[in-house]
Amino acid sequence: MDNEIEDLITLDELCESLCIGRNAAYNLLNNHEIKAFRIGRCWKIPRSSVNEYILRKSHLNIS
Repeated sequence: MDNEIEDLITLDELCESLCIGRNAAYNLLNNHEIKAFRIGRCWKIPRSSVNEYILRKSHLNIS
């Protein structure tokens, strides 16, 4: 269970991972292209959902 908590990243880490700005990151999150949730005003983003997004966009669907 502890590993799941470590797999959450912040909005800033998402921006850094994808080399995008905050507005682009907010668009991805608000349009549900990347699965995430909020606690108060802070976004919590599972690293696995970022990896899934990258695979979808790069057409590297590996089964």
